[in-house]
Amino acid sequence: MENTVNTRARTPSDWVGLVVLSLIVLFVGAVLMFVVPLLTLACAACQDGVLGPLRYGDVQVVVAQGVVPVVALGTVGGMLHPRGGARVAAIGLALLGVLLCVMLALGQVAA
Repeated sequence: MENTVNTRARTPSDWVGLVVLSLIVLFVGAVLMFVVPLLTLACAACQDGVLGPLRYGDVQVVVAQGVVPVVALGTVGGMLHPRGGARVAAIGLALLGVLLCVMLALGQVAA
């Protein structure tokens, strides 16, 4: 049986596009990892500007420091796979968006 998958070699412009997408995915992952946990603690109506003790603070740390890097690096690895590419980048960015919503939801639940 013949393999019907198109396995043409990637051109230099394909590689440039993948590198740009990889940098975007890594940048979004870094923002989710370092900035979003700080944003979820901010509270304009609170006396000291910070939300009180969080009920799910430990879960948020696990998501920010464990899950986000795995998703970002897994996305970049999948993009560099011969059958990966822009579709993998779109799926990875969508997963990072879901993780953003999860982290924001966890940060707004005070004890």
